[in-house]
Order: sequence, then C-alpha cells, then structure tokens
Amino acid sequence: MKKIVLAYSGGLDTSIILRWLQENYNAEIIAYTSDIGQKMDKKKIIKNAKKLGVKKIIIEDLKNIFVRDYVFPMIRAHAMYEGVYLLGTSIARPLIAKRQIAIAKKFKAFAVSHGSTGKGNDQVRFELGYAFFGKNIKVIAPWREWKLQSRTDLIKYAKKNNIPIPKDKKGAPPFSVDDNIFHTSTEGKILENPKNSAPEFIFQRTISPEKSPNKKTKVKITFKNGDPIAINGKKLKPEKLLEKLNLIAGKNGVGRVDLVENRFIGIKSRGVYETPGGTILYFAHRAIESVTLDKETIHAKERVMPRYAELVYNGYWFSKKRIILQKIIDKKRNQVSGDVLLSIYKGNITILSRRTSNKAYSMKKVSFEENKSFNKSKVEKFIKYHSKQLYKS
Repeated sequence: MKKIVLAYSGGLDTSIILRWLQENYNAEIIAYTSDIGQKMDKKKIIKNAKKLGVKKIIIEDLKNIFVRDYVFPMIRAHAMYEGVYLLGTSIARPLIAKRQIAIAKKFKAFAVSHGSTGKGNDQVRFELGYAFFGKNIKVIAPWREWKLQSRTDLIKYAKKNNIPIPKDKKGAPPFSVDDNIFHTSTEGKILENPKNSAPEFIFQRTISPEKSPNKKTKVKITFKNGDPIAINGKKLKPEKLLEKLNLIAGKNGVGRVDLVENRFIGIKSRGVYETPGGTILYFAHRAIESVTLDKETIHAKERVMPRYAELVYNGYWFSKKRIILQKIIDKKRNQVSGDVLLSIYKGNITILSRRTSNKAYSMKKVSFEENKSFNKSKVEKFIKYHSKQLYKS
C-alpha cells in the first residue's frame, strides 16, 4: 500500500485526520510523534493509533535537540514577535517537519500530513519545512481539503467513528492547545472574543502571581559562549536546564502573555501563552550581554531582531535569510560568558548581579571618582559634531 506519514499527537484533531486519511487515500498511515517536551501519554498515543488501525507508530525524543539547536539560538537573538511573543509554537514546527520528512524518506512514503487548520500559521511552518527537505513528497493538508468546517463538525465526525473526545477541566471539549518544553499556547472558545478575560483554569504551567509564594526565589544562571549551561552552579543538559527554570518560574507566576497577534496569512488571532523558563532566560541573556558585548554589536542585534522574529514566526527557520541574521547575532557569542543572579517574585524578574571575566565593562571609566581613563576633553567636540547633525536630513 501507499504510505503517508502523519504528524500525530494522539489528540482529537489528528485522530480524526488519521481516520479521514485512511478513508480518502486508501493508504497505510505511519503515525509520527516528536517528543519535544509536550504533556503526553505515550501509552495512550500508541493505544489510540492502534485502535485506528495503525501498525507503524514512531515516537522520537527530541527534547535536547529542540532546546539546544532551536530554542537557544532564538534566545541568543532575543527574538520576540510583536514585542511580547517568545515564539514557542513557531520554533517547534521546523524540527517536526524536518524529522517527518526524514521518516517519510526512510519508509518510502509518498506523502506527509499535518493537523494544522486552514486559517492558522502552522500549516505554513510545516509546509515550508517539508518543501526544504522533501520537494518531491506530496503534502496533504486535510483542513484545506475536507468538508468539515468547525470543531463542532469534528466532534460529530469523532462520535460517528468512535474516536474518544477529550474534555477540559470544566468537562467541555477542549480549547486548542499546543505545548512543548518551551511553552504552552491556548486558543479558541471564549478567548476568540478579545473582550473576554482569560479564565484562570486554562493556565497549565504557571500559578497566578497573586497566588504565588510570598517569598523571593533567587536563581543564578551561568552562561558560556552565549548559552546557559548551569543553574545555581550545577551544570545541566539543555532540556534539564529549561525544565528546571520552568518549575522555578511557573510557581512564581512568571511567563504569561495574552496577545492579539497578526498572523502570517493576514488575520488577527488571540492567544494566551505561557513561557516561564524562556522568560527567565530572555532576561538573563540580555543581562549578561550588557556587560560582555560592545555597543555596536548590541545595537546591531537589536536592529535585526524584529526581522529575525518575523522570519521564525512565518516559518522561515531554514531560510538563508534567517541563517544570515543568525550569523550577525552570533558574531561575538564567544565573549558572552559569566553569571547572572536573578530574583523571581510574583510574576516579576529582578536582576541582582552580573559577573563576568570579560573586560567590556570598565569600572575605571564608569567611576564617579576622578580618574585618567576617560578623556573628558573630547566630549565637547563630540557634542558639537552631533549638534550639526540636527540640521541634516
């Protein structure tokens, strides 16, 4: 039989897609799941897939690769889409697409498929990844092909085909949720109307700041060559380091964002994001760079960041454009080493200290005590030069 590799989560949408592909393509479905730190029950995924007639089920542990090769480069870029979104969903899709194509090639599948909706960004992110690694492999996007138009239609289809329908904490069909080791996003239902406040029960990895501990938590992050390598003096693998920061930040109410964003395909959408450990890393990395990099390098990074973030958001992770910007971002990362001590308290992050052996920050030059290391006589000429620039267009 022909083979199709489906990006399969074991949830409602991809279970329905699995059945639909069987019905409409008369093909053997290979269920592929990337373990990138999402909340998942491997036994349940396997059980659900087998129940739907799947013989080949592949679950790959990609957590360390995901954090080291995708999340950390993005943290070095300080990438934030539209000023607040740390791109947790966006950064996961390229890796899944890459591995999905590799599986398709290994088992000589003629097509790959995903569960992204026809209105969302993920269909673009997946398919740009497919195009980069598997130009001759067919892409099947059910949401753009089938007659099911809504989640209500999906639930009816699921009932007809005896596919289990999960429930949220209130016993209703779930919100649209995406999660990985870096973040959790929640969309749909009452969140679609921006006048509605996000109900507290939708948050999965952060406590509300009001209910977080009344005591500060101090955490020291050690950086080497631009990447975090240790917490409180203990060296950890990338995935374990991020997991640790997620726990610290989550219990202190850090990392929540409620955003109405501009999607790549041209419509607005409202999402609630939780990126606890990533938020700490963002603050800490900016802090260590402030004492290790020169002004020109820092400002060059600031100028390219919005474009970099937009490329990641739009699914251009493997593009030459993003890679060129990454080289600008990483030009002097070998200088970015040292410790940052933070205080975490009720949703807030305060920088307590920065320590580095790097000489970019000069105590002599910044001291208010009289010294000979800074030539003040040149300041007058400097001001006069820039005064003339005021009249130039």
